[in-house]
Order: sequence, then C-alpha cells, then structure tokens
Amino acid sequence: MTDRELQALDVLDDVGQKLLFTEARTANTFAAKAVYDHELAMIWELARWSPSAANSQPLRALFVRTREGKERLVRHLDEGNRAKTLSAPAVAVLAYDVDFHEQMPSVFPARGDVLRAAFAHQAETRQNLAAYSSALQTGVFLLAVRAAGLAAGPMAGFDKAGVDEEFFADTSWRSHLVVNIGHPGTDPWFPRLPRVPIEDAVAWA
Repeated sequence: MTDRELQALDVLDDVGQKLLFTEARTANTFAAKAVYDHELAMIWELARWSPSAANSQPLRALFVRTREGKERLVRHLDEGNRAKTLSAPAVAVLAYDVDFHEQMPSVFPARGDVLRAAFAHQAETRQNLAAYSSALQTGVFLLAVRAAGLAAGPMAGFDKAGVDEEFFADTSWRSHLVVNIGHPGTDPWFPRLPRVPIEDAVAWA
C-alpha cells in the first residue's frame, strides 16, 4: 500500500484540544441557564460511538432534569454533592446494563447469537465486562459533554444501591457515576491540580 492509498485522519485543532482536554475542568457551580433536550440528545449521540469490548455498549444514561427527580436523587448523594446537584440544570446518572448480552445479535451481527448464548449463564463475567466497558464509555461521555459546549461535574460519592432502588428497581441497570451538566457558574473551577510527569508515566520499548 502506498502513502497515497493510506487514509489520512484529521487532527483536532488547538481549539478542540483545549475544549476537550488541556483547558477542560470539572465544574462545581452552574449558571441558571437551561440545558435543553436537544443538547442532551447530542451528548448521547456523540458518546454512543465510544469503544467497548466486543462492541457490547453496556453504558446507559438516565437524564434527571426536574426538581422532583433531583430531590429523589440527592437523598442518595454524599452531603457535599447535594447542593451543586440541585443547582445543575441537568444531571446524568450513568449506569451499565448487566444484561447487555441481549443486544449482541444487533450490535455484533457476525457473532451476536453465539456471544449472547455464551454470556447468558455467566453473570459474574457480564458484570465485570459491563463495568469495564462502561468505564471506557464514560470517559467518552464526559468528552461529549464538553464537545456540546457544556461543563461536566462527575461524582462517585453516592449510595449506588440506593440510587438503583430509587430509579432502576426491577431493571438490569446498575449505577456507577453521577454527572452534573450545565454552563459554568460563579467560581466554577477548583485550582488546577498537577499531572503526573511524563517521565514517570510513559515508557518506551
């Protein structure tokens, strides 16, 4: 194959790199500005293209927008997370579906029936794979929030069993992260914390 035949991939420009990576921050306060349904739909449309093992796509999202819904949610959050969640225009409860294997014939047509049958009686394997793949997808979800021109405030401080009982009872969804979504408010950012030096994090072979 010649260089001319190779497919050239686009490179994200400086603006995009800053938006998604180098200048992106976790928001802790949010402006009183609405987040609309089409913006949340855009976030999911981008996030759903993320990688996952065997294209299993176990990530699921519950978008909480009403005051009633937020009040149901915040009673399961750690105390320090409640006020900012109530103030956020939208909140995503990210979960994974432990019965993701039921979708395999659709998302992996070449081997979907075989994979669905193989996973059917392997609950622990499905749990582990769903947790791993949804973590990959969650990273992309946060990038999708930024790509939609919004700020994300991810939080792991909550009672997962309580949230599951509150919102996902009698389903195969299991919560794993809460993400506040909106436009940055007053003093939204904590001071930027250091990154691990490249020489301590990268090896070459």
